[in-house]
Amino acid sequence: MLHLWTSHLHPVPLPEGHPFPAAKYAPMVERLIAEELVAEAHLHLSEPAPLEWIHRVHDPSYVANILEGSLTDAEVRILGLPWSPQLVTRARAALYGTVMAARTALVHGIAGNLAGGSHHAFRDRAEAYCLFNDLAVVIELLRDEGRVRRPFVLDLDVHQGNGTAAIFAGDPAVFTYSIHSEHNYPARKEAGSQDIPLPDGCRDDEYLAALDATVPAALDRHAPDFVLYQAGVDALEQDRFGRLALTHEGLAARDERVFRWLEERRLPVVVTLGGGYGRPLELSVEAHVNVWRAAAAALRRQAVRDSP
Repeated sequence: MLHLWTSHLHPVPLPEGHPFPAAKYAPMVERLIAEELVAEAHLHLSEPAPLEWIHRVHDPSYVANILEGSLTDAEVRILGLPWSPQLVTRARAALYGTVMAARTALVHGIAGNLAGGSHHAFRDRAEAYCLFNDLAVVIELLRDEGRVRRPFVLDLDVHQGNGTAAIFAGDPAVFTYSIHSEHNYPARKEAGSQDIPLPDGCRDDEYLAALDATVPAALDRHAPDFVLYQAGVDALEQDRFGRLALTHEGLAARDERVFRWLEERRLPVVVTLGGGYGRPLELSVEAHVNVWRAAAAALRRQAVRDSP
């Protein structure tokens, strides 16, 4: 059964009309329960992560500024969210969810976080709604615990995972793969292990062909023992920040491919939510739910495969 962590009970105060999609989280959880993709007993509430975890990746002075709310006006603009104690709690809870899901994935094969994927956070600064880089924290924690040696970040959000790429630049044990909109945020891309830029208006066939041509080969080349799947759905055509033109069917085909590739290689995977800013927002909710449909189907296949 799929285990998921949720932070939706940690609301963040935002000004009216703010583009952060806070309204998508609760209905997504309701859909997952209604479709029996996750049992209520396996839907876990995230709590604020210990500072010790955060300090594994982030500069202590940066963390102190976040906790104290002493960011400059320029830093708040780059973050894109007004500072509040609730924002800090929510960011820490999202990080907690990814860590717990990752530890569970090592046992059950697949687990996920209904938040997280904060791939724009650098060691010493926040960017684009991302305070703490939960992907990087998971990697450092699991490596310190001796449970992971060669992690692979499979970042399929429409925006390049610039923070993650920068954090692990020069670390050959960590592979950072990103397929993203070439002319989208961030304007200055970092150099990841493999970056696949796509043109504006890229549609399903071109996107899936690019995945087919690069992801299996990258997995085989790196030979990872753990995968972090940043499953953002902001490549959807109706996404306000996307610039690509994928359909729900195209995104569902993406997720089916990903889980099949990981199954074939017997690779445990933690799945994070990533971006989704559809107009209307219900379109992103549907795309997010599709990710977990694919994850649940993969777990069912795994159960059949492993049965006596």
